Amino acid sequence: MPKKRSGGGLTGTQQAAKFLGVSVLAGAVLAGIALPAFGVLGLAAKGTVEGFDEIPANLKTPPLSQRTTILDKDGGPIATVYSRDRTVVPLTDISPYMQKAIVAIEDSRFYEHGAVDLKGVLRAANRNAQSGGVSQGASTLTQQYVKNVFVEEAGDDPDKVAQATQQTIGRKIRELKFAIQVEEELGKKKILENYLNITFFGQQAYGIEAASHRYFSKSAKNLKLEEAALLAGIVQSPSRYDPVNDTEEATKRRNTVIQRMADVKDISQAEADKAKKTEIDLKVSRPKNGCITAVKGAGFFCDYVRKVFLTDPSFGKTQEDRAKVWNQGGLTVRTTLDPQAQESAQESIKKHVYKSDEVATALSIVEPGTGKVLAMGQSRPYGGGKNETYMNLSVDEDMGGGAGYQPGSTFKPIVAAAALEQGIQPTQSYPSPYQMDYPSPVQTCKGAWTDQGVPVENENESEVGPYGMKEATAKSVNTYYVQLISQIGVCPVTELSRKMGIERANGKPIEQLPSITLGTQEMSPLTMASGYATFANRGTYCTPIAIESITGPNGKEMDVPKTDCSRAMSQKTADTINTLLAGVVEDGTGQEAGLGSRPSAGKTGTTDFRLAAWFVGYTPNMAGAVWVGDPAHKKKMVDITIGGQYHDKVFGGAVPGPIWRDAMSGALDGKEAPAFNTINIPNPEKDKDKGRDRDRDRDRPGNDNGGNGNGNGGNNGGNGGNAGEGDGNNGDDKPDPGQGPGGFTGDPGSGDNGGGTFPDFP
Repeated sequence: MPKKRSGGGLTGTQQAAKFLGVSVLAGAVLAGIALPAFGVLGLAAKGTVEGFDEIPANLKTPPLSQRTTILDKDGGPIATVYSRDRTVVPLTDISPYMQKAIVAIEDSRFYEHGAVDLKGVLRAANRNAQSGGVSQGASTLTQQYVKNVFVEEAGDDPDKVAQATQQTIGRKIRELKFAIQVEEELGKKKILENYLNITFFGQQAYGIEAASHRYFSKSAKNLKLEEAALLAGIVQSPSRYDPVNDTEEATKRRNTVIQRMADVKDISQAEADKAKKTEIDLKVSRPKNGCITAVKGAGFFCDYVRKVFLTDPSFGKTQEDRAKVWNQGGLTVRTTLDPQAQESAQESIKKHVYKSDEVATALSIVEPGTGKVLAMGQSRPYGGGKNETYMNLSVDEDMGGGAGYQPGSTFKPIVAAAALEQGIQPTQSYPSPYQMDYPSPVQTCKGAWTDQGVPVENENESEVGPYGMKEATAKSVNTYYVQLISQIGVCPVTELSRKMGIERANGKPIEQLPSITLGTQEMSPLTMASGYATFANRGTYCTPIAIESITGPNGKEMDVPKTDCSRAMSQKTADTINTLLAGVVEDGTGQEAGLGSRPSAGKTGTTDFRLAAWFVGYTPNMAGAVWVGDPAHKKKMVDITIGGQYHDKVFGGAVPGPIWRDAMSGALDGKEAPAFNTINIPNPEKDKDKGRDRDRDRDRPGNDNGGNGNGNGGNNGGNGGNAGEGDGNNGDDKPDPGQGPGGFTGDPGSGDNGGGTFPDFP
């Protein structure tokens, strides 16, 4: 390698470049691009040595992109993702055969010349001039390395890649200047190591280690002569010499490399002859990249982790900065995913909803008090094939999901909690007639909502109050909740919803409409699970997190976002809601979601026209939300088969409930079973026993007699029309919830919810 002269003068290579000036540079340029030599010497002469000197010699070498490994909370692998499949290895871990093969075929005088091979330039320029085109190139291994650095720096931006590889004199001269710098700073062995780690070998493999594993399923240090020669031959044209798709062409190229190694005395002719007779013996390892390879159905969680990284300022000030770090890879990302919970969730989903069904399901589980996302799955697998999708049905639109789904009566507990926070007692009673017009005006954050003659009705004509909050919640009495939100106003509900992290999936603010009391504005399963975790955590909401830690390629830990916990409601309010919702799974609409002796609470929900059905529930240590429906919001779940089971009408307790039960049972197996802090809420005296008997038959398949109301398929009818959860006799003639305040959503609740040992309400 040329040395600097004492006193800091120019190196021999630089002096040669200056001395030969235009002719050498022009020859080097012409040896690499398809232009006739005689037409460009004059053009290059205009550049002069001064123009060459003006090019800054400060080649910035970006970190080489590598694989990123995503792990679950226990350190088990979930998936490997990468922009470019590469594992950087030192020269000592690369077979000597590979080192000799690449030098022999790409730059046999590599150890003899400097950054520019003047002898090679003149030879190539002469031959190209004779042929009238480019029949031979003269780029040194160092120049090729510099070009690869430009390509690596361009990343996946097609415009930048085109600029980095464009066949222009300017680009080639810039490449020459940087090659001189690299030769001076790195030395031959380091240049060779960098070149072998950066170059593309086809089949999505960047660098020799990835290529060795791709084609031969072994490390680069174990490559034999004929294997090394094959890989060295690929570099010139990865598509043309691809041994997977064209063995004959690849064999010819391999033998050319082997003979070249013999010609330069790296191997004997006898060794070359023997190696050339060896048939190519590939042991191909297919590319395993991306969330599509995730285990335990965690592809959507994997993609959610990626989205979190790309959107959180903790990982870079701009989207471009964050994308650059992610694409460069080399990260080890330990996530919050609980393998036991994830496996249980996927098993439950597969049991109850088939990927080929007309409708789909999505489920998310979070940990109250930490915000950790423990599981995330859906019935339509991650992918682009038949009955697959890349849309994450569990999350909001900006995180890779859709516009969300109406939560129906699962929103009512938020209204109840807002009322309790405003000083309303759980014994608050309203007349709650079977049918009534929506009270008007109703206060909102911006004034008053006024709309006369908007009707709402209960499930059937026998559903007549007065009711207190306990019974009204158990039965999901729509006229009760209409009057409740009318008394407290819309603003306290939307404010509490925001504090609980319950926002619309499309990113728009919740509309100031009284109909939100019946769940008419679209949410995502992860949002509902995180919101209900606030009840489980006795009133403190924690933002969902998916990343525990990240270790960078340098071995240092990066800062990761932590959950942000804040009080959304008083402990007494949360304890009261827990008491109300515990009854739903004990002897109400959510009985099929019950966890046996383990304390649990939750709420069913089914939207108008049965376009969606929900169960959102929790224990003190896990909260989960299950949605079932058509992601396109078109298929009514009437006379439908889901998971091999026929349903005349789908409701929250019958399909989402069992999914939740089985998923949570497995997720919680072996874990402690703490009890809720409950409140003793007196029952109203009116028709107490009669109400219990009636509730036990509600919301169960096989007892639907139609009616005008909104039952979930119990004795008193299907739930449809304005009142919400199904069709009933008149359901299809009623307004859709999305049409405004007239589209109300509801479902029947449970009977008596027991009570607790804490202070009574009057």
